[in-house]
Amino acid sequence: MLQEKIEALRNNINSKFVGKEEITDNMIVALLAGGHVLIEDVPGVGKTTLAKALANSIDGVFSRIQLTPDTLPTDIIGTSVYSAKNEEFQVVKGPVFCNILLADEINRTSPKTQSALLEAMQERQVTLDGATYSLEEPFMVVATENPSEQIGTYPLPEAELDRFMMKLNIGFPEKDEHRRLADRFLAGELTKESLPVASSEDVVLMKKEVKEVICREELVDYALSVIEKTREVKELVYGLSPRAGLELIRASQAYAYIKGRDYVIPEDVAAMARVCLPHRMILTTEAHISRFTGQQLITEILDRVKRPL
Repeated sequence: MLQEKIEALRNNINSKFVGKEEITDNMIVALLAGGHVLIEDVPGVGKTTLAKALANSIDGVFSRIQLTPDTLPTDIIGTSVYSAKNEEFQVVKGPVFCNILLADEINRTSPKTQSALLEAMQERQVTLDGATYSLEEPFMVVATENPSEQIGTYPLPEAELDRFMMKLNIGFPEKDEHRRLADRFLAGELTKESLPVASSEDVVLMKKEVKEVICREELVDYALSVIEKTREVKELVYGLSPRAGLELIRASQAYAYIKGRDYVIPEDVAAMARVCLPHRMILTTEAHISRFTGQQLITEILDRVKRPL
């Protein structure tokens, strides 16, 4: 029954987002693996549409923040307001108290405001005026950003990049995809309200089932070997963190789950490594000059590390 929910999620998202199917699958993987997603691309390719399509497919609380240079941390987490009637300060919770948070154009706001999301993304809690408030499950941040070369953007700190399970690039649609998008636009289908196809409880149950997907010892070793190999690459300032390894394993379980399997195979780990690891890599100046990319390095590392049978 829950597997049917995955197909319903796919169809619901694809009814609004016309693009590559693997992008949709990766969004669902991140949701079920308990991770967060960063979507980077030029304006107008459907970053916000994709995030909203996922949020509208789930019967949960959805919040959206349009981040700008003057956005403050309190605009995200909330603040205390004095009530003259009650003669005391009352906590007014911010939009982060939701199930799916869309942080639109996250790199257009200051690093101080960006850091307001760190505790929520990692600990699933928010500290507000000395008190700690837990966030409800499921909780997921979907952030969009414009390429760093564009005017008015701030680079995301390494600590924040490491908290995103995966980074996705949508890219421009193929000619037939662009035509389908235009046809749906002319038919008014893109503006129709979509109804949820899964509840928050469904997502929580699926997340529990993902944790039960079998990942054999040799596959755990394979995933960790990929992480350890990054610490030997001269093109990187430093290797990837233990958190990257743990998230790679969990994403591999979720990927196997949405493919209808209760066990992980080496191809699952390799597929998830390509979306979970490149954005965490801090390249040296020499690597930048040589125009290396994280994607290239991950491909080379996967070729070097022996896959289990």
